[in-house]
Amino acid sequence: MTERSDQNQNLLDTLFLDGGNAAYLEQMQAQYAADPSSVDPSFRAYFASLGEDQANARKNADGPSWKRPAYTSDPTPELTSALTGDWGDTPSVVETKVKAANPNLSNADAKQAAKDSLAALMMIRAYRVRGHLIANLDPLGLKVPDVHPELDPKTYGFEAADMDREIFIDGVLGLEYATLGTILEILKRTYCETLGVQFMQVSDPEEKAWIQERLEGPEKEISFSKEGRLAILQKLVEGETFEQLIHKRYPGTKRFGIDGAESLLPALEQIIKRGGQLGLKDINFGMPHRGRLNVMASVMQKPYSAIFYEFLGGVASGGEDFGSGDVKYHLGVSDDREFDGNKVHLSLAPNPSHLEVVAPVVMGKTRAKQQMASGTYQSHKPEEVMAVILHGDSAFAGQGVVMESFQLSQLVGYRTGGTIHVIVNNQIGFTTTPDEYRSGQYCSDVAFMVEAPVFHVNGDDPEAVVFAARVATEYRQKFGKDVVLDIICYRRYGHNEGDDPSFTQPLMYQAIDNRPTTRKIYADRLIAQGDLTEAEAQKRMDDFYAKLDKDFEDAKSYTTKQPDWLKGVWQGMALPTEKDGKRGGNTAVEIARLKDIGTSITRTPNSLNMHRTLKRIIKARADKIARGADIDWGLAEHLAFGTLITEGHPVRLSGQDSERGTFSQRQSNFIDQKTEEKYTPLNKISPDQEYYQVLNSHLSEEAVLGFEYGFSAAAPEALTIWEAQFGDFANGAQVMVDQFISSAEQKWLRMSGLVMLLPHGYEGQGPEHSSARLERYLQMCAEDNMQVTNISTPANYFHALRRQVKRKFRKPLINMSPKSLLRHKLCVSTFEEMGPGSEFHRLLWDDAHYKPEVSQIKLAADSKIKRVILCSGKVYYDLFEEREKNGRNDIYLLRVEQFYPYPDDAMQLELKRFKNADIVWCQEEPKNMGAWSFIEPFIEQSLIAIGAKNTRARYVGRAAAASTATGISTKHKKEQQAILDGAFAK
Repeated sequence: MTERSDQNQNLLDTLFLDGGNAAYLEQMQAQYAADPSSVDPSFRAYFASLGEDQANARKNADGPSWKRPAYTSDPTPELTSALTGDWGDTPSVVETKVKAANPNLSNADAKQAAKDSLAALMMIRAYRVRGHLIANLDPLGLKVPDVHPELDPKTYGFEAADMDREIFIDGVLGLEYATLGTILEILKRTYCETLGVQFMQVSDPEEKAWIQERLEGPEKEISFSKEGRLAILQKLVEGETFEQLIHKRYPGTKRFGIDGAESLLPALEQIIKRGGQLGLKDINFGMPHRGRLNVMASVMQKPYSAIFYEFLGGVASGGEDFGSGDVKYHLGVSDDREFDGNKVHLSLAPNPSHLEVVAPVVMGKTRAKQQMASGTYQSHKPEEVMAVILHGDSAFAGQGVVMESFQLSQLVGYRTGGTIHVIVNNQIGFTTTPDEYRSGQYCSDVAFMVEAPVFHVNGDDPEAVVFAARVATEYRQKFGKDVVLDIICYRRYGHNEGDDPSFTQPLMYQAIDNRPTTRKIYADRLIAQGDLTEAEAQKRMDDFYAKLDKDFEDAKSYTTKQPDWLKGVWQGMALPTEKDGKRGGNTAVEIARLKDIGTSITRTPNSLNMHRTLKRIIKARADKIARGADIDWGLAEHLAFGTLITEGHPVRLSGQDSERGTFSQRQSNFIDQKTEEKYTPLNKISPDQEYYQVLNSHLSEEAVLGFEYGFSAAAPEALTIWEAQFGDFANGAQVMVDQFISSAEQKWLRMSGLVMLLPHGYEGQGPEHSSARLERYLQMCAEDNMQVTNISTPANYFHALRRQVKRKFRKPLINMSPKSLLRHKLCVSTFEEMGPGSEFHRLLWDDAHYKPEVSQIKLAADSKIKRVILCSGKVYYDLFEEREKNGRNDIYLLRVEQFYPYPDDAMQLELKRFKNADIVWCQEEPKNMGAWSFIEPFIEQSLIAIGAKNTRARYVGRAAAASTATGISTKHKKEQQAILDGAFAK
């Protein structure tokens, strides 16, 4: 007894230093802090050696202003429960329990039994933490797991002779006592066969205990009814047969088949079925191209004949009459599925080849549907709407947007009640092996940042895959958090069926060539256990192949469906009826309503402890409302929001620091200076108004912009806005602009009314704080795909925002937002410019003519104007003030407020007044940037059309440059003055 006791004591000493036991040691430390005598002497000595500072470190870590939960040294019931579930009791308590159950034991034997118990419980925990490391996860058998020392009973002092000895484990694994052999059998069956689970990183005791209870126990094993097993087989049959037919009819054609990952199909079916049972009514899928066609047909129920028609070169969605279309494996689809009387709407988002960027788009779409399902945008129903996002292993590990999307998962305004992430783990990225594309143990390691449980499962065990999908769905529905299903499989025909993968992975493809398909392996398993005969298994293949053969023939005469992209929440929308013209919608608002709303949003309760500076700002706003004049940018924006939400249009605005505004211009929320609680005046206008939601996003552009695009694509009646902190930063989300915002309507027949606010303007603040790269957006403009504006008055901004939801169509709006103009004395508007008869102006007149009260000069008659300076945005005010200095009344300033669609009709109308004048285009940006390259041929076209004397505009602005702007103040001032001198040169 003495030797084994020493071994166990040495074991305890070494386990103190093991990071895998940190959670247990923290719990013991808390119990020690409350009552040192309550823990075993070995623990007591250890914690005493740490010193008082270490014991109180966590208690002192919480700062007073962050409202973190206070730490207490008393173990909570949850901690006590987790302690029992993970480890059993402390040695002294275990010893007491052992003696109570066996009163004839000597003290020495009871103490030894307690030590054995603790050692067994430590081993159980090790299997929970590391059992996946020795699980049979690779269907190809190329990765043979090493024996891990923490999973070896000898590490815990047990020998072969101890296998049949019963050990007290106090209800863990569902047993009070168990032999070591039984313990190991349960642990290996649960954690080390074709399913390996990583869940001990989950810090919530309830979640962790739920997973343990769901997986562990003497009777717990993966099992399905005969009906369920045959249903799984049928999905494998459908998946394999479809790929075989395409492979046969179109050899070498890219299809990015599911071959080798067929278990994905029954897994997705299980998510839909179990989700429907648990209350889901809508599931939004996002996925890359691998297996997409098969998922669309087998899971989403897109007709096979429609897919075959696309292989024949047709467009099954009716897109031949509109749009560019896209390759088959980028398209989206939607349908309703019904299981056990539960109907679930399914939609698969279209996606580009840029892997993973669809993830935040699907999350945003899901959030919008959740808010609509609740009946008010102020709340959402995650239990009814869910996102399921499929990933490739290499992309999941490598793409930063994955991390950005995980970061959104539990943030207010972005959370969707958890996403199920399904990794189709090919164990390769095109030709790149795992040791080349990731640094961690698994491609899924990034999910640890949100403590998401990860179910690794061998793709050639369909029952294990479906079981894991079921548990993942239950976890998501119960806890509202992300979960990962990592299906480890392979690609039978390489990356795209057209390349030879043996060039780069000869050993892998030797193993694949010699391996039966997943369907064959599973069919043989069911035949062996008597579920069906070999003939019946073959008949399933033959029957489904015959069905596909018929569908293939039907595809030759397939009738193209009418586009269905303006149904559902898009019902009533239509394409613009005018390709040119104002198309402004009814954006004017009665002056009395403007005054009422303005008064409401500048009224605050007496109980609110406002910042003294904010008090002055709100008082100034109230004065402007009372006068109906001097309405600045921030106030005009609030009036636009206020009018929309009282007309039934929700408003959602997000971005970095958007609540206050990067330049302190917005102040949407008033923060109580004593409690830090938020008061949002826009949500206090009337009882029946819609909801205004303004959010400070996390420090991301790509995922947040993608999220807002997805939201706008599902909520056409809402005004959805993303604001860059500085316009330059939007290039961190360029893929979203290129692949979705600018082109989705043409590629996939998907509208969006998303607004992008990009602060832009040259104030000497350096390259990264000047240019929103206007030229990039203009370069993407064609086929009436979006609007690009550089608005110079608060009233025009008011109308631009309102027209986004006041027309029968939706177009993205890219606006170059001001910075210095936010408080410029001339950049103000009146109620009349927002009231009856007012509208959005694509061109704006010279204020010396339009608002003569603001100018000291009287403009010459139109026939006497020698020069028209065309400009846009902030530079107009610089030109205006320069002209005030030099008194040039023969120069007219004409502002282009909207670049695209180019306002040709308005331009011709205005320039007809000045047929003999010289035309100058003046911009702040370098010549190779800004609007010049885009607008110069359009201006020429307009001048020719009116028969102008001079048909070419002269450029005035900065010279071409590699950097967008200088950061040297003196240089900036010289450059700016040179622009003004060039514009007014005689």
